[in-house]
Amino acid sequence: MSNEAATADLAEAAPVPEQLPHGLGASLPSADARAKAEGTFPYAADLWAEGLLWAAVLRSPHPHARVLSIDTSHAREMPGVRAVITHEDVPGVPVHGRGKADRPVFASEVVRHHGEPIAAVAADHPDTARMAAAAVIVEYEVLDPVTDPEQAFEAEPLHPDGNLIRHIPLHHGDPAASGDIVVEGLYRIGRQDPAPIGAEAGLAVPRPDGGVELYLASTDPHNDRDTAAACYGLAPEQVKIVVTGVPGATADREDQGFQLPLGLLALRTGCPVKLAATREESFLGHAHRHPTLLRYRHHADAEGRLVKVEAQILLDAGAYADTSADALAAAVAFACGPYVVPNAFIEGWAVRTNNPPSGHVRGEGAMQVCAAYEAQMDKLAKKLGTDPAELRMRNVMSTGDVLPTGQTVTCPAPVAELLQAVQDFPLPALPKDTPEEDWLLPGGPEGAGEPGAVRRGVGYGLGMVHMLGAEGADEVSTATVKVQDGVATVLCAAVESGQGFATLARQIVQETLGIDEVHVAPVDTDQPPAGAGSRGRHTWVSGGAVERAAKMVRTQLLQPLAHKFGLSTELLQIADGKITSYDGVLSTTVTEAMDGKELWATAQCRPHPTEPLDGAGQGDAFVGMAFCAIRAVVDVDIELGLVRVVELAVAQDVGRVLNPAQLAARIEAGVTQGVGVALTENLRTARGLIRHPDLTGYSLPTALDAPDIRIVKLVEERDVVAPFGAKAVSAVPVVTSPAAIASAVRAATGRPVNRLPIRPQAAVVTGA
Repeated sequence: MSNEAATADLAEAAPVPEQLPHGLGASLPSADARAKAEGTFPYAADLWAEGLLWAAVLRSPHPHARVLSIDTSHAREMPGVRAVITHEDVPGVPVHGRGKADRPVFASEVVRHHGEPIAAVAADHPDTARMAAAAVIVEYEVLDPVTDPEQAFEAEPLHPDGNLIRHIPLHHGDPAASGDIVVEGLYRIGRQDPAPIGAEAGLAVPRPDGGVELYLASTDPHNDRDTAAACYGLAPEQVKIVVTGVPGATADREDQGFQLPLGLLALRTGCPVKLAATREESFLGHAHRHPTLLRYRHHADAEGRLVKVEAQILLDAGAYADTSADALAAAVAFACGPYVVPNAFIEGWAVRTNNPPSGHVRGEGAMQVCAAYEAQMDKLAKKLGTDPAELRMRNVMSTGDVLPTGQTVTCPAPVAELLQAVQDFPLPALPKDTPEEDWLLPGGPEGAGEPGAVRRGVGYGLGMVHMLGAEGADEVSTATVKVQDGVATVLCAAVESGQGFATLARQIVQETLGIDEVHVAPVDTDQPPAGAGSRGRHTWVSGGAVERAAKMVRTQLLQPLAHKFGLSTELLQIADGKITSYDGVLSTTVTEAMDGKELWATAQCRPHPTEPLDGAGQGDAFVGMAFCAIRAVVDVDIELGLVRVVELAVAQDVGRVLNPAQLAARIEAGVTQGVGVALTENLRTARGLIRHPDLTGYSLPTALDAPDIRIVKLVEERDVVAPFGAKAVSAVPVVTSPAAIASAVRAATGRPVNRLPIRPQAAVVTGA
């Protein structure tokens, strides 16, 4: 073979360089993905400062007790201890809270839940700090805890604001309406912990002006700053929060009760102070998903069409209000699910108890009611002798239908299309009944069960969530886009907590300005506020703000060229770093058009306003909604009650796919979180005391528990009021998958399955 031929062959064999993903619709990888995968990403627990002190917090061992005295003298006298603070050392507002400020920074007269902070210590070594915290002597008068939310209505007030946080009576339609078929059910949903990948950690550094800087993995930095400033008795501009090392979040990532003592200690000592919570402290301190009790009665006609839904929903808020009022609004509004229900009468309550605090966890309120109303649909199908999927199809809502709150669903609601997609998807193959296939048993590779005891079940779940805040919440975000020397920078206080905003912001600027190199600046409170990172807010409001700012920069870039050539800017386009006119006369690069200039613009995005629910639970309370259908296939060992989720087929309306790989990952993560809700996750308590607050006693689903997840359809029907037409994607799979799994277990066992997580005894079939 000649050298020329060999060279030609090599040239043909040489791989063609792949073009890097670019702009909206491309699977642009996350900028920090490699660092996190390799273990080099600097998390908040890695923070360091010269001369730092270590903090520790003393927490109540009782769920309910009167504080008779607090003696800090022994702790103060210990060598290496620099400060000990209690409620007496809070110079400003002594309470805080995400939704409502009713939670003390430090307990003073009474403790209301296990793990409530009593005192905090700063010392020159972490062991010294922990020993000093343990040396604080607190004399308690132990009180009987109120742990049953139903008893909270009659119990003595646990808080100056009383035990009832909110009551929503929803009345829609004719109360006298009745159906030919009636089914009833009582359902209980357990307490899920967000179990962040890293426990809370942070660093507080005092400033020369008497203020303080807090370096935290905050997901709502401006709200946290304002709360901290009020607590410290400082002006907001004297407190700065720098967001650093966020390891991911499926809830409010940072407990404010953890942040506030940190800054107080730094101000008291004049030194940097670091606090890294143990996993036990993390379980004790931050908010959990609301345990919920639900009573339902569904009325349907002889054809299976819903006539009326009656429900009572009771949320256990724990000791403090937090965001329970918002969770209750979602639960009541979506209590009937994505179904057409002409008559609905729902009573919802959120009450205080001495149980661990509850708050925002992905899909709050909507997840609990989805498990209940889908169980009711299974009961209706069984009573009617109808296929469960067919019964659901007869009742699904669509765009233009009305929620029980009286709000018209104006966004795309392709629920029937989603359900049909998962129904039509081929079922997985049945396992072989041979020893070689023992790994398919619900008990795992070394499972004790027998193949002959395994039953397969197929179930369905339809879920819905709202996006953004609700009931009049002012949803607004601000972003700045700067361009210089061919590089664009985005400044926006939207925290990247795993939802992919930083990647989306880069894609938006790439799409709008044709610039490949885009950086997203670190977040701190010197930037304008962008709000909390929840309910898909940042895809909508922060992404919308970035798009508007980028378009303003685009206009600045194109106007001189348009004027020079006698064109309008609308006749010029930017693609692949080049600016061209519609007729091809103008062709130049973005870099040449910039000519060394710096261009920048700042813009806001504020969705249309909503309104609070009125005294009858009526009102246009939500900006938009997202829907999901899931078909679950499970194998159940009916002798041991073990459940293995074989496959979850998912169809979801996403509005528009902005990043295919990122979107798929978000859906898969949400579905897997729902598997935990359905089968394993329950933060157990005994008379208000958290049992085993660690990752050995709290069972998270592992890779072995994760089923095959098949994304069978993504409906891209754009929501015209949303930027890019896209919808939030991560919450609604969490809401829907537990209901679908429970439905499949009912199909396999014939048992009612009215509690999540599903306990083994609920899946055992006697006399089979």
